Amino acid sequence: MRVGVIDIGSRSIKLIIGETNGGGISILESLKNVVPIANDTFSKNRISQETINQTISFLNKYKDRLKEYEVSELKVIATTAVREAKNKDIFCDSVLRKTGLTVDILTVGDIVYYIDAYLTYKLKESYPINSKNLLIAELGSASLDIAIMEQGFTLMHTGLPLGILRLKQLMSSLNGNMEQVFEGITDYIENEFNYFENSLPKITINDIILVDENYSSFFQNILKTKRFPDKFFQITSEESQQILKNLAEKNPREIIRDYKIPVETADTITAYAIILNIFFTLTTNNQIYILETSLAEAVLANILLELELSKKYNKTNQLVSIAKSTCVKFNTNLKHAQAVADISEMLFAGLREQLGLKKDCSIYLLLAAWLHDIGMFIHNRSHHKHTEYIINSLNLSRLSAEEVKMIACIARYHRKALPNETHLLYNSLPQDKQIIVQKLASLLRIANALDRSHKQKIKKVEIKINPKQDILLQVYGEGNLILETEDFLDKNNLFEEITGNKISLSLKI
Repeated sequence: MRVGVIDIGSRSIKLIIGETNGGGISILESLKNVVPIANDTFSKNRISQETINQTISFLNKYKDRLKEYEVSELKVIATTAVREAKNKDIFCDSVLRKTGLTVDILTVGDIVYYIDAYLTYKLKESYPINSKNLLIAELGSASLDIAIMEQGFTLMHTGLPLGILRLKQLMSSLNGNMEQVFEGITDYIENEFNYFENSLPKITINDIILVDENYSSFFQNILKTKRFPDKFFQITSEESQQILKNLAEKNPREIIRDYKIPVETADTITAYAIILNIFFTLTTNNQIYILETSLAEAVLANILLELELSKKYNKTNQLVSIAKSTCVKFNTNLKHAQAVADISEMLFAGLREQLGLKKDCSIYLLLAAWLHDIGMFIHNRSHHKHTEYIINSLNLSRLSAEEVKMIACIARYHRKALPNETHLLYNSLPQDKQIIVQKLASLLRIANALDRSHKQKIKKVEIKINPKQDILLQVYGEGNLILETEDFLDKNNLFEEITGNKISLSLKI
C-alpha cells in the first residue's frame, strides 16, 4: 500500500509518498515547492488569485508523480494560512474544480490529534507518553499549536499567534537596531506566553515535547562541542540559552556564514530560539524533548499504519476530557454536569430513532450536557447566553466551527428560552443543523430537569414506547424527587412539539 500526503502550508506545498515497511514506514518521495500563501493571508486576509493558480499548478504536477508511484490513497491537508483566509472556500473550490483534489482544512484539534497519535506510535519503545502529564507543541510558520495532556487525555489545546512567519513579519516591521528588535520580539513572545500560562490547567507538567521539522537539526552547527542524537533528544536549559546567545549576536548573513544554515531558515531561527528558551519557564525540568518530524509525516503514518489511539483515547473520550477540564476552569459543578451528561446519553440511546437522529449526533449532546452551566462563571442571570458564547470560542478537538456552533446552541437552549429570529448564532446555522439543535436541546432540557436539585438523585432511566409512540420514562431514584418531577413537566414541551408524542415520568424510588 502506497499513500501520499500533500501539505499546503504557510510558505510551501509539500508532497510525501510512503509505504509500509515491516512495522514502520518508508518515505519513497518528498517534494517541496515555495508558495507564500501566508504572505497573502496575513497581509490581506485573502489568498490572491495568483497564489491560488500557483498552488493549482504544483498540485497538478504532484498528481503526475502520484500516478508514477501508483499511490492508492491521498490526503490533502491545509493549516493556519488557509484556515484564516476569508476566501478559504473559494480557494478549496478552485482546487477541487481544477485538480479534482479535496482539501481538508485542519483545526488546531486535528493537528494535535495527528501529532499525539504519531507520538504514541513513534515513542512507544523509548518514552512512556501515556503515563505522563505533557505539554506537546508543534511550531509552524503561522502558529504555535500546543496541547496539554494528562496521562494520554487532552485537557486543552490552543494555537498561539507565534508562527515563525508571523514573527518574521513583525521583526521586519520594527524600527530599530538589531539589539532593539531582538528585545522587542522577546517582549512580544513573552507576553503571549504569559497569557497562555494563565489559562493552563492546574496540573504539574512532567515534560515538554517540542515537535520540530526545520530548526533543531542545526543545533549541531551552533553548539559545535555538543553532539545531538537524531530524531528524538533532550536539550538542556543551559544549551538552549547558549544557542540563543550565539544567534542573538549575529545578523542573518552571519548566521548563514558561520553556522551553515540555509537562507530561508537563518532569518527566523533566532525567533525559534527565543520560543525554545521561554518553554523552560513552564517546567521545573532542566530539559525539553525535541522530536524531529513533520505534520505531513504524522498524517502519512496515521493512514499507512491505521494509527488510532486505543479505545481509552478515542475521539469522544478526548473531547469529554477537554469538556471536564473546561468545567474545572469555569468552576462548574462537576457532579451535576456528569449527571446531566449520563442522563443525556441514556435518553439519546433510547430516543434517537424516535427523533430521527444519526448516532454521530450523540457527541454534540454529550458535550453540551457537560458544558451547559459554564456561563454561571460570569453570572447566574442569563447564564445560558454566557454559556453559548463561551462554548463558541472553544477549541474542541477534531470538530468543525459549525459543529462547535451547534454545541453552543444546544447548551443555550437547556432552559426555558427557545430559538427565535433574534438569536444570531442559531440563525447562522443551515436549516438541517437547526433542527438537529432543537432535537438535541429537547433531550438536554429533560436531562437537566432530572437533576434539578443538583443532588444526583436519579440513577437510571429506562424508556418505554407504547403502540401510539408515546414515551414513558421509568426513572429509578432515591429521596424526594418533587423538584425533578416539576421541572420535567416544565421542560418536556419542546420534545413533545418536535415528536408529536406525549412523554411522561414513572418514578421508582
